Amino acid sequence: MKFSLEWLKYFLDTEADTAQIAGALNAIGHEVEGIEDPAEKLAGFRVAHVLTARPHPDADKLQVLTVDAGDGNPLQVVCGAPNARAGMKGVLGTAGAVVPANGMVLKKSAIRGQESNGMMCSSRELELGDDHAGIIELPDDAPVGTPFADYHGTSPVFDVAITPNRPDCMGVYGIARDLAAAGLGTLKPLRDDRIEGTFPCPVEIRTDDPEGCPAFYGRVIRGVTNGPSPDWMQARLKAAGQRPISALVDITNYLMLAFGRPAHVYDLAKLTGAVVARRARDGEEVLALNGKTYTLDSSMTVIADDEQVHDIAGIMGGEHSSVTEGTRDVLLEIAYFNPESIGVTGRRLGLASDARTRFERGVDPAWLDGGLDGLTSLILRLCGGEASHVVRAGSPPATPKVIAYDPALTQKLGGVAVEESEQRRILSALDFSVSPDWQVTVPLRRHDVDGAPDIVEEVVRIHGLDKVASVPLPRADGVARPTATPQQQMERRLRRAAAARGLNEAVTWSFLPVAQAEHFATRSAHAEPDEVWVLDNPISEDMKAMRPSLIPGLLAAAKRNADRGAAGSRLFEIGRRYLRSPDGASDERAALAVVLAGEKTPRGWATGKAVKFDAFDAKAEALALLAEAGAPVDKLQIAGEAGDQFHPGQSATLRLGPKVVLARFGALHPATLAAFDVDGPVMAVELFLDAIPAKKGAASFARPHYAPPALQAVTRDFAFLVPADLPAGDLLRSVRGADKVSIADARIFDLFAGAGVPDGKKSLAIEVTLQPGEASFKDADLKAISDKVVAAAAKLGAELRG
Repeated sequence: MKFSLEWLKYFLDTEADTAQIAGALNAIGHEVEGIEDPAEKLAGFRVAHVLTARPHPDADKLQVLTVDAGDGNPLQVVCGAPNARAGMKGVLGTAGAVVPANGMVLKKSAIRGQESNGMMCSSRELELGDDHAGIIELPDDAPVGTPFADYHGTSPVFDVAITPNRPDCMGVYGIARDLAAAGLGTLKPLRDDRIEGTFPCPVEIRTDDPEGCPAFYGRVIRGVTNGPSPDWMQARLKAAGQRPISALVDITNYLMLAFGRPAHVYDLAKLTGAVVARRARDGEEVLALNGKTYTLDSSMTVIADDEQVHDIAGIMGGEHSSVTEGTRDVLLEIAYFNPESIGVTGRRLGLASDARTRFERGVDPAWLDGGLDGLTSLILRLCGGEASHVVRAGSPPATPKVIAYDPALTQKLGGVAVEESEQRRILSALDFSVSPDWQVTVPLRRHDVDGAPDIVEEVVRIHGLDKVASVPLPRADGVARPTATPQQQMERRLRRAAAARGLNEAVTWSFLPVAQAEHFATRSAHAEPDEVWVLDNPISEDMKAMRPSLIPGLLAAAKRNADRGAAGSRLFEIGRRYLRSPDGASDERAALAVVLAGEKTPRGWATGKAVKFDAFDAKAEALALLAEAGAPVDKLQIAGEAGDQFHPGQSATLRLGPKVVLARFGALHPATLAAFDVDGPVMAVELFLDAIPAKKGAASFARPHYAPPALQAVTRDFAFLVPADLPAGDLLRSVRGADKVSIADARIFDLFAGAGVPDGKKSLAIEVTLQPGEASFKDADLKAISDKVVAAAAKLGAELRG
């Protein structure tokens, strides 16, 4: 929310400067996101007096002016404004000044052969309005030479982040109240704007939807004149980021920004019959003030007359009954709408507005009469007219919460001792009523206060969070017991291992668009199809489903990197997958995902082209990370069925037995890449951490004792002819198991198929590492081990290649 210092001081009597106010706002929980001082933009612009004006000798539409800028040395300035003339006063930008509208730096120059020492400025050039027909004309008493920022009366603008639980501070007056409670000044009392009215309201007003609109107050003002709003109001609205439109519209916006109370004004001549708050009928349409037509349904509350809908209640008015310059009679609306109903309607229509932001968080139900009186008073003062009596349909919530409070809780819960008298002062300044026995009555506008801890928060917040001492938690003597669970320890190891392998950690949303979630829930490698877990109350349409896999979020991150020119991405994430079975049961499971996209290595002199990632890179990452997680990698089986999201010929799963899937890896399917608008190839890995069997025995932080073998290892090479469809991993596993005592390792170092190899066969060459124990191997020992290797391979249909 934005507001100017001048507007704040209209409600708060304080001598504090901008920095002090910003510090106090941050201290009491209203984060200042930025401060903009318009005076900085106007540096170098001064009030100037045009002494003479003569036509430019070489340009019909230009004039050569002699301008007094207050320093006693008149300057020559070339100007093309039609209203430039001798004797007028305007705004001169001198050499070195930066024009706010376009960033142009003014300098001494020659225009059509005539020297020009600056520029006379229009409102648009100084971002003070849209007028660009001529230069700014100042009154005759404007002091020449005065910095224009000082003359214009610019005021710093605060940009404050209001948390969703504080709708009472979504108006400048609420901010002023909090600052006054914090001791930064005195809150000025609101003026008494009660206006009884002089004639009966000619329009029937009622609410036929007491659930969606418990209260609907209104009155008519006839004989108004709708012109521009006064300069002071326009300045405050502009500081808040609002564009002034007309007096009637600006007044409603002013009331909303000043007091957090949305209101609406209808052109009475465009209404027919009674004005009613009711449920919309399915299929009804309304043309809103943003120029878009919305189709409504019976769950939505609207404001309508006998002919049509004129307002999506609490969110946005309609074009049909909007006020114009010709409006003479108006109907004012102040209502209290159900916050939940407003939120649901806004999300269903995809319609956001300042009014919705306030209504769905909860406005002050006790300020309907006050808001209507304030709105009436402003209209009568600025637009004239005569007000009718007020019509009150329904009634807002009127029973405040009363909470039993113990002042000692500030020490117990907040960690700071606050005198009881100071606690009473703080609560009273925030409009809480405190009885002698500490029964605290909560203002109706404070929807966020439900119990005694919330009152402690208010007291400590205003007293000063910086006064809460930093106290260490008590710790037992001796060595502290580990607090991390085995799952947490495993995730920490994996995070370090992944980073050490050159992967960059990403943290992505747990929510996905429904289409992306369905794409990765169609068929997983570990289970039957999962239903997409769709949220009933999503943040947005793009965050409507819980992720069944971590890969989509990493794919989106890789795409963003590629769109910004990154040649390659090596990303990983540790998080939770969210699953829902057909019977409705929901579950969340730990997982680790890796995405390798783009270039593995850039082009160089050796190859002349970049090297892309392939499925074997994904396999290497899967095996290395599984080993770090404690999985029995040497016992894993490689099988297919990685899922519809993966390329069927370039992907696989790693399993313990036929059913326990620990990971899937490989190239993503072209259809998956097309669905996510990613250029391929892209490799992915997904580890199902919940499926990794826990290690037996007590966990230990220490590494095992390193005891290198005393004798040198021996290697032997074997070349086998095997069936072409035999996985190499099966052969390796069989060879390693031929002699578990002597065989330390086995690895494939050659694959060949072609001349000399029978059809339907392939040649796999394996290097076997043999590790002697107490004594060196003899020829007979090596012969026996080799026979065991050949025999083990033969069980898979392998034979030694001659």
